[in-house]
Amino acid sequence: MAIETLISVDVNKKPDKQPVPLHNRWHPDVPAVKTVEPGAEFRIECLDWTGGQVKNDDSANDILNIDLNQVHYLSGPVAVKNAQPGDLLVVDILNIGPLENSQWGFTGIFAKENGGGFLTDYYPKACKAIWDFEGIYATSRHIDGVRFAGLTHPGLIGTAPSHELLKRWTKREQALIDTNPHRIPPLALPPEPKEALAGLMKDKERFGREGARTVAPRENGGNCDIKNLTRGSRAYFPVYVDGGNLSMGDLHFSQGDGEISFCGAIEMAGWLELKVDVIKNGMKQYGITSPIFETSPIEPHYYKHLVFEGISVDDKDKQYYLDAHIAYRRSILNAIEYLKKFGYTGEQAYIILSTAPVEGRINGITDIPNCCTTVSVPTEIFDFDLTPSKNGPTKKNRGDVARTT
Repeated sequence: MAIETLISVDVNKKPDKQPVPLHNRWHPDVPAVKTVEPGAEFRIECLDWTGGQVKNDDSANDILNIDLNQVHYLSGPVAVKNAQPGDLLVVDILNIGPLENSQWGFTGIFAKENGGGFLTDYYPKACKAIWDFEGIYATSRHIDGVRFAGLTHPGLIGTAPSHELLKRWTKREQALIDTNPHRIPPLALPPEPKEALAGLMKDKERFGREGARTVAPRENGGNCDIKNLTRGSRAYFPVYVDGGNLSMGDLHFSQGDGEISFCGAIEMAGWLELKVDVIKNGMKQYGITSPIFETSPIEPHYYKHLVFEGISVDDKDKQYYLDAHIAYRRSILNAIEYLKKFGYTGEQAYIILSTAPVEGRINGITDIPNCCTTVSVPTEIFDFDLTPSKNGPTKKNRGDVARTT
């Protein structure tokens, strides 16, 4: 039986001209665009997270000039009958893929003054890579010698917050911003009326004034960017409003752990096929205040990896105490320096680690003063031998990312 498409998108139209209204903030008063019964199966289509601001070309000017007030564009909300605050919304990801007429994706390193990224102090300039899809595989004209199977997933999916939860988000994030209000990039993003898209909510002024930005993951789920939340996964989302009001977007063809370059997955316009159900009083029964999920039996399997360690010491040799952020950054920087020995630019290596199905781990977090982290890079995604040998690395010109002009 064909699965009904509840929400369609048109990649040739702007986000505010879509056949079913989209929204780009979290707010409890955004009405559901569709309502389904528990047990329903359906398809949802989504624009890419920028709403079509990034083009399939060889210039990174669009990354440099992207308007982050617009993002993320979400399809939904979809309400589930009989779901009430305190319940759990059960969401099975039955299938996921790119739109048939949009078989490509992009990855960006954002400029430091406009979003930045995990390594923004090392790679502060905007650039991008375009990827072409061949079934489950991705290749890029901007990064030679790499081909891998995608672990396709929604970067962003979650339920609507209650009014009380929305106020908590705003209060605690503003308190963080106030500790360093002029930081670049900022510590957090407060509500911003400019470019706010309210879906079916009629009070657009209040929506813009109160709506939470979608960049951060929170108790409702949201922009968690968990690569393993893929086809075959089952997620359990806390319900904070009647119907649950599930929204989604920011679909990724592939991503490594951390989505480190900020626009660090292979971003795409695509579709999700979902099944939903409700566990009554599930939040209290299981002590759940944030989503949990079951992993999928379907993932790319690469059997050989090169693993790069990092410790809580920065590149200036400053010691930190059990700092996982510093340690993971060192793991990534160590891997980038290694890949550069084979001819990749730093930006190419950064994007590979951000998009390929690498595994990030906190391996030790008790042995003072150093937390130990690793990033595990599948060697089989390269068309050359990546491992160390007595002959040294084979270095060649491997092209370049798209840069600004």
